[in-house]
Amino acid sequence: MSDHPFNKSVTVLDGRVTVHDESAIASPAMDKLAYTAVFGEQDERDDARWLIWEIGQSIGVQVASIHDLYLARGRGEVSGFTVPAMNIRGMAYDTARALFRSAVRLKVGALILEIARSEIAYTDQRPAEYVAVMLAAAMREGFRGPVFIQGDHFQVNAKKFAVDPVTEVNGVKQLAREAIAAGFYNIDVDTSTLVDLSKPTLKEQQRTNFEQCVEIALTVRSLQPKGVNISVGGEIGEVGTENSTVEELETFMDGFNTTLKRRSPGTEGLAKISVQSGTTHGGVVLPDGSIADVKIDFDTLARLSKVAREKYGLAGAVQHGASTLPDSAFHHFPRTETAEIHLATNFQTMLYDNIPDALRDEIYEWLRKNAKDERKPTDTDEQFFYKTRKKALGHFKKRFWDLPAESKAALAKEYEAKFSFLFTQLAVVNTREMVDRFVKPVEQHKPQPHPDLAVVEAAPDDADLSD
Repeated sequence: MSDHPFNKSVTVLDGRVTVHDESAIASPAMDKLAYTAVFGEQDERDDARWLIWEIGQSIGVQVASIHDLYLARGRGEVSGFTVPAMNIRGMAYDTARALFRSAVRLKVGALILEIARSEIAYTDQRPAEYVAVMLAAAMREGFRGPVFIQGDHFQVNAKKFAVDPVTEVNGVKQLAREAIAAGFYNIDVDTSTLVDLSKPTLKEQQRTNFEQCVEIALTVRSLQPKGVNISVGGEIGEVGTENSTVEELETFMDGFNTTLKRRSPGTEGLAKISVQSGTTHGGVVLPDGSIADVKIDFDTLARLSKVAREKYGLAGAVQHGASTLPDSAFHHFPRTETAEIHLATNFQTMLYDNIPDALRDEIYEWLRKNAKDERKPTDTDEQFFYKTRKKALGHFKKRFWDLPAESKAALAKEYEAKFSFLFTQLAVVNTREMVDRFVKPVEQHKPQPHPDLAVVEAAPDDADLSD
């Protein structure tokens, strides 16, 4: 590698990276490298991603599995907190920088960065890019320690499964291969779409769910690097449907464990279980574009988490679709010992609320043409745009990255305040030491793609590369 933005602060020799001055890593040079990792020509991009990964190996910012921390929770050794799993969709680098600024200030170690199968497509963020951007953002803000990156809703599509089950499940397996190779060491397998409530017994209703979850989990286990136990989650009830019950959880877990033991004795099982307790992804949008009040069943969450821990040794229950809940709800999650909650839509709303009006108008006009098939006859403009604007994130990705400095500054302030609020309410402040006690990342090196290639692509003149 003949050139990189860190000059003599970082040296590359025979495919190994040495960092001589860590202050250079937390500088605008990292901004340039992250930009190249996303928008560079293919060879430059690949080398930039490699350099980000290897710098992380050198200074102790490494992808890791949260599995051992979750099992410690299942044993009762830690408790009283809920891990936020945050889907970073748009303006990913700047958003993650705000997140890690909050994490560093509040000494947060128990946090997850995630992206779902559907989001990977519509945000145009393949796993290798996502990992590079999240690691770069962490290092830019001086974060040290394990970084938990998660494949959220690695989901089987029920309609496609009904037509060709093998091809649909293989699609999820292939995504797992790509994601794990990139550094996703936490995978949420979602076969809850296959639950069939028309069947007469709970076991028959859940059978396809737990059998296919085992099928995908075994593939995940076969792909995990040496020394890594990937954190694998299952799901018993599709988000937005009826609330889950203890009986459903027990039926799923008993079926999963029995099937896993029969097919692969001694193989590590699940670390957590996703349930439904009253939320929907993105919330329910009212005609004026506001979000309907959500009545989440915290008693259900508490019961399900208790059974998951005490009977199955899991970390507890996982709540999806939580970002549109009122602020007054979040402190209840640690109280009910909910293991993890997933947060996405509100961060996206904050992004759209802070971009220039002209860009928002351009995006909405693009949606009128390109998402018109998703519009219901009864949808108001507000409902239509709220539901579909996530689909514009990939098409306009570079425009989001290149937002004016004033827009980025306003967003950074709002994001940092929101992340700090969530970390505090979810009781993950000062969890850095706890994470380090249970999670030991494995040092892993990757072959350098192009040893003689320069890896810096100049960002636009007006890009925000400052503190």
